[in-house]
Amino acid sequence: MSRNTTFLLALIAVLGLPLVLSSGSLASEALIYALAALGCNLLLGYTGLLSFGQGIFFGLGSYTIAILLTRLQLPMPLALAAAVAMGALGAAAVGWVAIRQRGTYFVMLTLAFAQMFYFIAYTATGLTGGDNGLLDVPRPGFMDTPWKYYAFVAVVFLVAFGLLLRVTDSVFGRTLLAIRDNEDRAAAVGYDLKRFKLLAFVISGAVTGLAGGLHAMMTGIAPLSNAEYHTSEMILVITVIGGTGNLFASVLGSAFYVLLADWLSTLWPRWLLLLGLLLIGVSIGMQRGLWGLGESAWKRIFRKSRAAPAPAAPAPAVSPDAQGEKA
Repeated sequence: MSRNTTFLLALIAVLGLPLVLSSGSLASEALIYALAALGCNLLLGYTGLLSFGQGIFFGLGSYTIAILLTRLQLPMPLALAAAVAMGALGAAAVGWVAIRQRGTYFVMLTLAFAQMFYFIAYTATGLTGGDNGLLDVPRPGFMDTPWKYYAFVAVVFLVAFGLLLRVTDSVFGRTLLAIRDNEDRAAAVGYDLKRFKLLAFVISGAVTGLAGGLHAMMTGIAPLSNAEYHTSEMILVITVIGGTGNLFASVLGSAFYVLLADWLSTLWPRWLLLLGLLLIGVSIGMQRGLWGLGESAWKRIFRKSRAAPAPAAPAPAVSPDAQGEKA
């Protein structure tokens, strides 16, 4: 699918959320987690790196913007840019170590870093607030209502989405796909695998840090839960549900997860059990996620429309005189 078509789908989703949702906060949450899933998708879907450390960058973005807005009173744009930079720096540190291993050992390293960051955030109460988090994260006056804040998040999301589209559609993005499909062949061609993986990590961390900063401003708090293992797991689940290897699939996964979680939580306190059953179904019968399911359905419909036989033309009428001549 072309870059313009993908961006158009994202624009339709951004404009369509206010039409189907009554809560501006819920709509903002869907786009924020879509941003985090975009960063995860760049690693998993385009580079083939299964990372359980995305919560590190999400938490770094949340803490950075909370500290800069509440203690240093920096302007919001500068604080948000610092959250992006801090997410990128954290990803560079984690990636520099983790990319030296492959497979299971890579996954274990990212998980170990996530656990280590959580305990650092838990014990550094003077900086992070510990278990209480950082409270009273302010928003500018022009974003005083949930829908006004959604408009701001929507603009930021579309800018980030467009930039990531350019990244994945570039030579760099194609090289990441080559690394994902066959690392040994990509290395034999002459690509520096560690450099490309590290750059993918940095971009992923920057986007996830941006999502964490936006989340802290939306809720007015930078909680310890943003740095928990559960956050990394949730971002990964959203990415898998939507589908890997396509950026718009992350938008589908985020909207599906956020809306389904909101609905199930009103039905049953143990709604995560139902979500687990859903993930089992996705893993068994829908391995390409929601995007793959929609793509397969579209192809079937298109094939049927092409294979349908054209209606037979009616036989020409024969006049009585012509019948007499034949006789």
